Amino acid sequence: MSASGTVVAADGAGGTGTSRPASSGGRRAVSSALWAVLVPASLLLGSVLAQWVTWLGVVVALATIAVAACVVGGSWHRAGAATLVSFGGFALMLFAGPAAYEGYMKAVGEPVDAVVTRVADRDQRRGPDMFCTLRELGGDRKTYEVSQQENCFGQARPGDRVEIRKDPLGLLDPRLPDSPDQRNTTEITLVVSAALTLLVAAGTFYAGQRRRG
Repeated sequence: MSASGTVVAADGAGGTGTSRPASSGGRRAVSSALWAVLVPASLLLGSVLAQWVTWLGVVVALATIAVAACVVGGSWHRAGAATLVSFGGFALMLFAGPAAYEGYMKAVGEPVDAVVTRVADRDQRRGPDMFCTLRELGGDRKTYEVSQQENCFGQARPGDRVEIRKDPLGLLDPRLPDSPDQRNTTEITLVVSAALTLLVAAGTFYAGQRRRG
């Protein structure tokens, strides 16, 4: 009877010893996957919001990078991965917002005829800082002032008639058309954004799986 009890105890210990690492590994994989989705998703959200309300989007994106750096570098003790995720997050901010704006305006933007009334470079000392003033030729004949964010890079001159794209929701400024030397820029920006998103997600997931402590 004592031998039987010994066998049962040994088996029980063996079963517990093998199930705990598997259970711990499963929880680690799930939490790593959740962070790997949450971090790039929050960065994409901030980048998109920045096209509408700049300060709000910047706050969301920077807060996401700060939290990710603290978790990956501080809690998980993966300094290299934290650096990768941080720099990848900053790069994603630069590409994802314009990519989303360009893709959205080209897909659902309403074409409207307009005329360029003024083109100005407001700070020539630090490089081009272009602003274009546009006036609709029909409808309400509204006037808009757009920047390089809306594709004002000096490709249009005062007096030129252009077909701009207007946001049907009225949340975003209209976008100027691409010049002949801007072919495939939207596609390139989208590809870069997708690659950076995968980089941030992979770096976060790897750090979560290889966490210390």
